[in-house]
Amino acid sequence: MTNSPMTPPAPLPLTILTGFLGSGKTTLLNRLLKEAALQDSVVIINEFGEIGLDHLLVETVDEGMVLLSAGCLCCTVRGDLIATLEDLLRKRDNGRIMPFKRVIIETTGLADPAPILHAVLYHPYLSMRYAVEGVVTVVDAVNGSATLDVHREAVKQAAVAERIVLSKTDLVSDEAKLSELRDRLHQLNPGATLLAADAPAEAVIAGGLFDLDGKIADVAGWLKTEAVEQAERESHAHQHGHHHHGHDHHHHHDVNRHDERIRAFCLTSDQPIRQGTLDMFLDLLRSSQGAKLLRVKGLVALAEDPEHPVVIHGVQHVIHVPAVLPRWPSEDRRSRIVFIVDDLERETVEKLWDAFLGKPAVDRPDAAALSDNPLSLRR
Repeated sequence: MTNSPMTPPAPLPLTILTGFLGSGKTTLLNRLLKEAALQDSVVIINEFGEIGLDHLLVETVDEGMVLLSAGCLCCTVRGDLIATLEDLLRKRDNGRIMPFKRVIIETTGLADPAPILHAVLYHPYLSMRYAVEGVVTVVDAVNGSATLDVHREAVKQAAVAERIVLSKTDLVSDEAKLSELRDRLHQLNPGATLLAADAPAEAVIAGGLFDLDGKIADVAGWLKTEAVEQAERESHAHQHGHHHHGHDHHHHHDVNRHDERIRAFCLTSDQPIRQGTLDMFLDLLRSSQGAKLLRVKGLVALAEDPEHPVVIHGVQHVIHVPAVLPRWPSEDRRSRIVFIVDDLERETVEKLWDAFLGKPAVDRPDAAALSDNPLSLRR
């Protein structure tokens, strides 16, 4: 459908491709760019250091390729990233470059994806013109476990991903080692989809929150609340001595190397929530715990309009303006918010959530401390 002069154009899908040094991001990108599904894509490649080399390994360097070589996307280049994304839109709108349909940002292996998401979601213009489809993280099956043990950047990259691609699996002869890595990634990020390196472009890049027409796609699949809740149950059973997988991580692994600081959990509510209550909860959580919020993703029923749920998407200190869905994606009409956090206990967030929803204080021994905050009383 053609946009009228008064109708804003449909948002363009944007995917962040990340993964630690040597994981195989460029190899994967080279293969994906040959598929028809990504023919009308612009790729932004970021590199660390003064001299860019990775772009020389990407076979389709042309007007659809943009290189940022001034530094890491998670720090000094952030301003350049915003300027580049704005410039791409101007050139596309003015017909000076091909009418691309998708943007892929390949980060340096040392990047934390959260600030990149922050840059797009926070910007008042970019947030309208680009729809973040998600983070794709490449994990090296040969060195993945050792990398996760040593480098927190690699842990964060896996924790915030919607899709994790396992590369170099053909080089791993020990199936038990590969299975252990898969289990570890699932524990770290229960909501992520694990994919093989030969998965098609539609599975790796596409399938996020928005499709090409800007319509809401598979929100339930994006949230993956069932997977997160199941992982929470398994973790609870494990902590209470009911683990049935034949091994005990706490006895066989250094606890500091099992991603204990980063965790995922889901909070729910059967009753619709007032818009003001939701806004104040998110605002207080953002202001008090923002640095620890790697991702916040949710689907919420508002008391003012329960038939049209809103989608929540947040990264650290920024909560994106909620998008209103035309309908519920399934029969499940509970409000549910998935949190992926760094060094933040579920109980801290849950008690704040309960306080705003007005749940009985008997369930929250220290609820009085929260009620001292004036925001918690203004529901």
